[in-house]
Amino acid sequence: MSAMKFVITFILFAFVVLGTNSLFIVNEMERAVLLEFGAVKRADIGPGLHFKWPFINDVRKFDGRVLTSDAPPERFLTLEKKAVIVDSFAKYRIENVAIYYTATSGDEGLAEQLLKQRINTGLRNEISSRTLYEVVSGERDQLMQVLTTELNEVTKEELGVSVIDVRVKRIDLPPEVSQSVYDRMNTERDIEAREHRAKGQELAVGISADAEKQREVILASAYSESEKIRGEGDAEAASIYASAFTKDREFYKFYRSMDAYKNSFSSKSDVLLIDTDSDYFKYMNDSGRN
Repeated sequence: MSAMKFVITFILFAFVVLGTNSLFIVNEMERAVLLEFGAVKRADIGPGLHFKWPFINDVRKFDGRVLTSDAPPERFLTLEKKAVIVDSFAKYRIENVAIYYTATSGDEGLAEQLLKQRINTGLRNEISSRTLYEVVSGERDQLMQVLTTELNEVTKEELGVSVIDVRVKRIDLPPEVSQSVYDRMNTERDIEAREHRAKGQELAVGISADAEKQREVILASAYSESEKIRGEGDAEAASIYASAFTKDREFYKFYRSMDAYKNSFSSKSDVLLIDTDSDYFKYMNDSGRN
């Protein structure tokens, strides 16, 4: 009886082992390929529960999500033979599992290494046909688009991988030329700054000259106006004096003499050496006699 139980237990265990090795599950984030004695039997197995022959078939699963390949910085030459250090990365996804497995034997490290080699080759070809300015800013977006399109065609055919996007994280100059480029840029900026200062000084001189011209014109106009007003006042004063003189000449002479005395003797330090019989003292002498 114990032998019968052992046989039944062994048979049940064998069925469990066979059943476990006959079924496999592929989730929605995976891509799988079914192998038969190492050769691809069925590719692109969809998500769900699947059957395989134990010990005959084998299943290899791969990540079906978008993956990132971060390539190390590489040195490339532009169209002018100027060296640049480019740090890039690529977004890719396994598109054809059969080609991917055949090209890499399912080794994800080997697949990423082959992808990096093709990315570097594509970058080298694109950068070598463009100037430094075009690589850095002028046609950078266009370069990435062309590289992604061309690289996608190659990797689909050779690796079974679809390249979604290729981007450049940073573009640097080699250390041995960075200082010389910086010095040249500094010199160019200094020349440009001097040109701006010269233009500013020229403009300042023009503004100052125009302001000085306007000042002189305003002063001349004001002086002309003041002289005109002064002349009109003098003419009016002369007219008043003439009118007063014609009315009473003797009183006018007296008034003028008094005004002259007042102005002459306004300061005690004034000294006049005049003959007493001079007409200047006419009214003083007359007042003494009177």
